[in-house]
Amino acid sequence: MLRQRIEEASLNAWPALQLKLYDGWVLKYAEGYTKRANSVNVLFNSNIDLHEKVAVCERFYTGKGLPPVFRLTSFNAPSGLDQLLEQRGYRQVDQSHVLCMDLVGRYFLQETGAVMRDEELPEWLHIYARLSGSTVERQQTHGKILEAIPTRRYPVTVTVEGRAVACGLGVLEDEFLGLFDLVTAIGERGKGYGARLITGLLNRAIAEGARYAYLQVMGRNTSARRLYERLGFRELYHYWYRTG
Repeated sequence: MLRQRIEEASLNAWPALQLKLYDGWVLKYAEGYTKRANSVNVLFNSNIDLHEKVAVCERFYTGKGLPPVFRLTSFNAPSGLDQLLEQRGYRQVDQSHVLCMDLVGRYFLQETGAVMRDEELPEWLHIYARLSGSTVERQQTHGKILEAIPTRRYPVTVTVEGRAVACGLGVLEDEFLGLFDLVTAIGERGKGYGARLITGLLNRAIAEGARYAYLQVMGRNTSARRLYERLGFRELYHYWYRTG
């Protein structure tokens, strides 16, 4: 139940610009910005033959000039779908882990020397582009996605002497806080700014009644995963993509 609820919250927290519901699957489209917002997501059991469903999904994405991408989770992927996609030449990429933390009764001490600051979305996007090395063109679609978030969002930075050294986005839906777009400037890593960012967002969400926090981390990002686990996050489930 918790896995399904967090999966739903995470889909809400990173909305597509266009959705198509199809026999228990959600086809998301957002001008190609991130696989998460431009992929087939399986929510419920299927009634239509898998071969037919995959073909319909392929036509949906190729009609938009994008390669078809399927996102499969470890707890609700339909039997035989992963094997079918492999047979059709789809590669498995970007295995990622969804980590969760129970926030009940918790509070995180804040280290001095760095300040978490709320930002207006346009300024936050500018900071994120600079820290992550993203392009202005990609940030235009990124901004559309963030504007479409249907629940409360917290675009924040961590600053040192007025200079942004890290940024991230919190999305609060009911009792669930999702953490997204966490990035620290390359020359500032290993100084505790990422932890300051996350714990600041966690404390804010706790004060507003959040019971759970979740985030997604790619399997190869071992340094980030060590940080998250040190703070108290534990794996709840994992997912991967199949891309044509």
